[in-house]
Amino acid sequence: MFAGGSYEDVGRWLLGFVNSHAKRESPRVEAIVEAGDERAGKTFAVRLRLGERYQPPLDQPAIEFSFHEVAAGKGSLAWCQAVAQRVCGWARQLLEAERAAPITRAG
Repeated sequence: MFAGGSYEDVGRWLLGFVNSHAKRESPRVEAIVEAGDERAGKTFAVRLRLGERYQPPLDQPAIEFSFHEVAAGKGSLAWCQAVAQRVCGWARQLLEAERAAPITRAG
C-alpha cells in the first residue's frame, strides 16, 4: 500500500476500504463516499447504509475526511487500523438499530 494518488484514486481507495471493513460486520452494509462538486479535490464524505438506514443518519452531517488525510493515511497501518475500527463501529450501530426497531413496509 502506498500513500498519495490523485483525488479520484484516493476516493476509489476510500470506498473500497470502507466497504471492506463495514462488510466484516455484515455483507448487507454498503459504503457511500461523496466526492464531487464542492468537495472535489478537498474532502470526502462517508456514510454507511443498511437497507433504508444510514450512519450517520441523513439528517446529520456525513463523516468528513480531507483528501490529504486519506492520501497520507492510506500508507499508514496505524491510520488504517484506527479508521477500520471506526467503520466497524458505525456498521455495528446500524445493525443494532435494525435489530431494535426493524423498518416495516406498508401495503
